[in-house]
Amino acid sequence: MIRLYLDENVPEAIATGLRLRGYDVMTVKEANRRGLSDIEQLRYAVSEKRAVFTFNIADFCKLHSELIRKGSTHEGIILSAQLPIGVVVKRLVKILGRMKSDEIRNKVVWLSDYI
Repeated sequence: MIRLYLDENVPEAIATGLRLRGYDVMTVKEANRRGLSDIEQLRYAVSEKRAVFTFNIADFCKLHSELIRKGSTHEGIILSAQLPIGVVVKRLVKILGRMKSDEIRNKVVWLSDYI
């Protein structure tokens, strides 16, 4: 099962919605990691074996490219434009239900592909 780490810009209600459906989710707030850089957030997610979900498309696309170019790894990055909370939860449930952690590792997944 994919374990998620929700970036700072993701509403807490998304974590709640996923947990109610049985998914393992951690937020930046819960990890006491507010205000840290994107790379620090990604490194933390790696240390916790969690994929990152974020609305910060530009920065995390760049981080993914840099890490792969350097031969580093990550547990996966799920990217999305800002959407209503219910839509985000529904689409994340589809991803989490269809993919395994080894399938998302070192990949960028677009929430928009799961309608």
